[in-house]
Amino acid sequence: MTTARDRGLAAALADARDRPDGEERCAELERIASRADATGDPRTALSARFALVEAYLHLGERWRAVEPVRRMRETVARHPGLLEARPDELTRLRRHQRQAVEALFGTPRVGLDQARSLLDTLAGELGEDAAPVAELRCRVADHLGDEPEARRAYERWSAADATDPVGGCAGCAPARRADLLAGWGDPEAALAALAPVLTGWVAPQGPPTRRAERQTAATVATTCTDQPERALTVGLLPWLRTGAVTEAARAHVRAYRRHRRERAAFPLLAAHLRFCALGGYLHRGLEVLTEQLPRLDRPADDLSAMEFAAAGALLCGLAAEAGLGGRRIHRPGHGSRPAAEVDVATLGAQLQALATALAGSFDARNGTGHQSGRIASWLAERPLAAPVSLAAESEFDEEPDADPAEPGPPGPEEPAPLDAALLAAALDARGEPYTPEPDGTLVGRWGEATIQFRRLGRHGDVLHARVVAQRRLPAERRAEAYAFCNAWNHDRLLPAAYVHEPGDGTLVLAAGVSTDLSCGVAPAQLEVLVAAAVRTGAAYAEAVAALA
Repeated sequence: MTTARDRGLAAALADARDRPDGEERCAELERIASRADATGDPRTALSARFALVEAYLHLGERWRAVEPVRRMRETVARHPGLLEARPDELTRLRRHQRQAVEALFGTPRVGLDQARSLLDTLAGELGEDAAPVAELRCRVADHLGDEPEARRAYERWSAADATDPVGGCAGCAPARRADLLAGWGDPEAALAALAPVLTGWVAPQGPPTRRAERQTAATVATTCTDQPERALTVGLLPWLRTGAVTEAARAHVRAYRRHRRERAAFPLLAAHLRFCALGGYLHRGLEVLTEQLPRLDRPADDLSAMEFAAAGALLCGLAAEAGLGGRRIHRPGHGSRPAAEVDVATLGAQLQALATALAGSFDARNGTGHQSGRIASWLAERPLAAPVSLAAESEFDEEPDADPAEPGPPGPEEPAPLDAALLAAALDARGEPYTPEPDGTLVGRWGEATIQFRRLGRHGDVLHARVVAQRRLPAERRAEAYAFCNAWNHDRLLPAAYVHEPGDGTLVLAAGVSTDLSCGVAPAQLEVLVAAAVRTGAAYAEAVAALA
């Protein structure tokens, strides 16, 4: 039987990319990268590790991306011209390098020296004053407890170009800044950092309609689907600390309605629990804790587990002081731990032990006591204000528009007719360069592929992505080109491959994907369609480039 390991590396890589997400796919990508290293094929080694890093990120295991990113850096260092003609791939590598450094914050399994080495390499290429470098320097210093150094880096970050494509989501940058400022004990500055995102969202004079919400955050909504809920959550404690209790209460209800079931929002739940504890909403907090406790057994990372456990322990401690210590909460079984009905006081002790142990593991890696001290300070907090009446969730439901002729931009999961602005926003969300053409076509370069996105059909409601491989074949290889396209179409669903003869003695190997969106498309759905076209189109072009 012929296996992927017996065939060419390009075919093996294409097969691995088509496998379902999971350990088997990751293991095969790692094997292909190692084989490419051994056979002196740096191009395939780099492509395989790009796919491996993205697989780890998709699985929510960012820490595992550190080693393949380091190996990619070694490959590029050994072959300096490998990415000279591929600026998009160099930007992509630097983004993954930033993500690998950020893995330091999530788990002690990433070595401090590993992260610093990757950050130093990035700084050597971009400069210390570049936004991605300054932000990472700031966050590393803050994580270690060096506030003066963190503040110096914060100033460089604030003065830098916020649109740097390596720097992560620009729509989330205000929330990241505000989180740091709040941790440094400056709630007023934190709220000022959030102001561009949150204007009009939590004003107490009246419930916001979805239309009003869309209009005030239109610029953020086109680039970040986490907003405004993430920013609202970061603002919870700063509002409490500055006496804006009503704003905090409204923000909690508005944001938690989304975060309660969103898998990626687990790291934000600690703020909701702390709000309930310090805002005097003990019964509400215990309900939230009961609902979210099962997620603690499958956390996004060690940091989010530590903070959730610490916030839960604080809530349970305050509830016990208020006479609620005997209330019982169901804790599902996990691993060797059986399911049990645990009283609030006992659960608080269990959560405190978990948070303290995780903080200790971070500090052992860091060589400081900062994380343990931070968790101890959380556990020592006391209520900041008397509670006010929480807004009803129904206040945030859809309300009729007074002027239906002027609809605002759709929410991330709200279907809307496909138009040029929606398509451009989907590409903008990727943070990668593209060029608009006079006829409305949007053109970008991804690896070996040039991909054209355009709207077709009588009403412009068909999304068409045309992929053109950079490599051309001589006309005398026509039979081979057709055989390649037929094999591709037989083995893969997307994109549909074909041969084009421009009449200049060469053959263009192209492909296309068309999707009927006559029933509308949500922005989040359109981003998935664009991502699928880019991923499969780039794989197609790489397969063309690998032809003998």
